Amino acid sequence: MKYLITGLGNIGPEYFKTRHNIGFQVLDALAEASNLVFTDSRRAFKTELKHKGRTLILIKPTTYMNLSGKAVNYWMQKENIPLENLLVITDDLALPFGKIRIKAKGGDAGHNGLKSINETLGTNEYARLRFGIGNEFGAGQQINYVLGEWDEEERAAKDERVKKCVEAILSFPRIGIQRTMNQFNNK
Repeated sequence: MKYLITGLGNIGPEYFKTRHNIGFQVLDALAEASNLVFTDSRRAFKTELKHKGRTLILIKPTTYMNLSGKAVNYWMQKENIPLENLLVITDDLALPFGKIRIKAKGGDAGHNGLKSINETLGTNEYARLRFGIGNEFGAGQQINYVLGEWDEEERAAKDERVKKCVEAILSFPRIGIQRTMNQFNNK
């Protein structure tokens, strides 16, 4: 069985360490732990992970956040991956820093990457892993906050939370979305 695991973010060194790129950061941690290397492929940086009899296609779209749906749709079609085997990793302002929330479906909550995927696929019924980045910013500062780098306290705690995300990603194809939600949400 094949699964498409998509980490959302923006390409370019100016975005690499930002809160908005946590999807890329999580997939980088998974690839590093598995001794995998991403290669520049069509519409995404891509690598494959074989895990417990399943193939996980890991992508980091190179389309920029606002056009993430193009990369997701392309790789779902190319690899013949059904919608129920898609997992998207994204940042979430509505969750406190480090909180992980896995959902089987949902709206975009104002997130441009999810909005693009929903519009391109014509549905919001796919799994997503949301990583809380908090909302510690003043009026009118949302973009600067989201595109800002992690502060010192966040950096110190982020690696442990990213490891939890990696565990959740590996759980998804093995035990399904419902059991993964039960195991990782509210922990």
